[in-house]
Amino acid sequence: MTFKRTQSALFVIAALGLAACGDKQEASSQSEPQALTKKDAQQFVEKAQQDLAEMLVPAAQAEWAYQTYINQDTAALSAYFNEKVTSKATSYAKEAAKFNSVEVDADTRRKLNLMSNILVMPAPGDPEKSARLAQIGSELGGMYGAGKYCRTEDECFSLPEMSNIMATERDPKLLLEMWEGWRQVSPPMKALYAEQTELANLGAQELGKKDLSEQWRGSYDMEADAFGQELDRLWGQVKPFYEALHCHVRAELGEKYGEDIVPQNEPIPAHLLGNMWGQSWGNVYDIVKPEQKMDVIDITKALEEHNYDEIKMVKQAESFFSSLGFDPLPETFWERSMFKQPTERDAVCHASAWNLDNVEDLRIKMCIQKNGEDFSTIHHELGHNYYQRAYNKQPTVYQGAANDGFHEAIGDTVALSITPKYLKEIGLVDTIPDASNDIGMLLKLALDKIAFVPFGLMVDQWRWKVFSGEVTPEQYNTAWWELREKYQGLKAPVDRPADAFDPGAKYHVPANTPYTRYFLAHILQFQFHRSLCEIAGDKGPIHRCSIYGSKEAGAALNNMLEMGQSKPWQEALETLTGKPEMDATAILDYFEPLKAWLDEQNQGRQCGW
Repeated sequence: MTFKRTQSALFVIAALGLAACGDKQEASSQSEPQALTKKDAQQFVEKAQQDLAEMLVPAAQAEWAYQTYINQDTAALSAYFNEKVTSKATSYAKEAAKFNSVEVDADTRRKLNLMSNILVMPAPGDPEKSARLAQIGSELGGMYGAGKYCRTEDECFSLPEMSNIMATERDPKLLLEMWEGWRQVSPPMKALYAEQTELANLGAQELGKKDLSEQWRGSYDMEADAFGQELDRLWGQVKPFYEALHCHVRAELGEKYGEDIVPQNEPIPAHLLGNMWGQSWGNVYDIVKPEQKMDVIDITKALEEHNYDEIKMVKQAESFFSSLGFDPLPETFWERSMFKQPTERDAVCHASAWNLDNVEDLRIKMCIQKNGEDFSTIHHELGHNYYQRAYNKQPTVYQGAANDGFHEAIGDTVALSITPKYLKEIGLVDTIPDASNDIGMLLKLALDKIAFVPFGLMVDQWRWKVFSGEVTPEQYNTAWWELREKYQGLKAPVDRPADAFDPGAKYHVPANTPYTRYFLAHILQFQFHRSLCEIAGDKGPIHRCSIYGSKEAGAALNNMLEMGQSKPWQEALETLTGKPEMDATAILDYFEPLKAWLDEQNQGRQCGW
């Protein structure tokens, strides 16, 4: 599965605006008042929201132009507006801290806290350093967006082309070539990334944080250390299931490629799993599928047979949300979105969803491939758009998800309803395979969803260590692969060069997009799905449930979406699920038949690494 970013409200600051202060620091007051009051706090919050809102639209437009048309001019515009917006946000974040000891109402306190935690790359107060931070961010984004691997001057591969080879080819030498080829794009990022970390740490310290790690971990309505413990608890619930899946996949890859390439007592070589980053394994289903014949629907083939093009795929995803009671997308969505890879210019193909005016200028940016994976991804992206629209009446600071994992989870929750039942209802298939075929369907889904969970956890585990200084630039790559082995049981297929910077070959690292959101999303989506199926009145196994057509489920979902970030995520979660705690047992409920099957297959095998 491809993973994405959202663009709405203060997302320009929180995950896209890479941080900078202009030549002049702007604040709501030039000197600290002698005795700050509740009224001062309320006036400050209102002014800050108004000032930021005025700049968000042009900043988002500049970033859209840059990501869909990469050149020197759009890069300069993007950096300029990022600098202007985040200079204000940084100034206001520091100003908000002055009210920490002032007694204010709960709403004002929440807004102050969100303002102080919203910055992903907080800018230092020094104008030269903050401008440098913005410049580095643009350079890193451009390096990734324009990256390609060339065998010769005349034969080059884009990332989508290489990803397609990784997904479909089975020659281990070719897979290794593509795997190593893409990682040539990232070594030049290493020094820039180290410099960026140093500058952003200065900014975090000026906000009263120990370092950038504490800034990131402290934005979840919990103490930073308590949040880390919560992640460990959730991973502990999923880990035994992941280990069973890993054991089966390694055994089948060993039979396919030979145990000299896939030793049965070691981590799996990362280039053999059908994905450029080894983060999801659905593309090797043909290698690891059950021996008995399984009637698993081939969505890619069905799309081709029914003449689905890129627009028709998006229209179908829109109809899912319409069936839940949501209004259609605005006409401007169809006029302004990017659905195909441009032919004569560089663009960031990484799928993302945007609301450029924080009202109705909804868009997606994708280089859509006409396959089942992107059919699911489109449903996911529209989940972001409908979430953005649902909270667009909230105050500026509240225009975001309850936590960033919620934003990623909503679209994936909808994608869990892309069941045979749904595909039959929309006419993509004629028959629904009976329950005897569920193991195949569940295995295919687990290869994407469950295989991803430890990757979703370890990316920020690495970054937090980098930000805190526990991992130095000389240790970047070594620490990356140590964590990948620890959590995923994967290893680099060859010894990596001393100057390698493999983390930079993953979009979210140079883009500075926090990644824990994807881990949380993989927990939350099953919890949401289980609750929505109950609301929809579905009495069958939750893995066969589709909420398509349920206005009751749609209303319950919208009630949570409209809250935006106005309440702690625990309250938003309770609104839909009836409980304020994240709970991975919904994953175990969903995949219960598959876990039993995996345990049976793994008898006599050596598991673990």
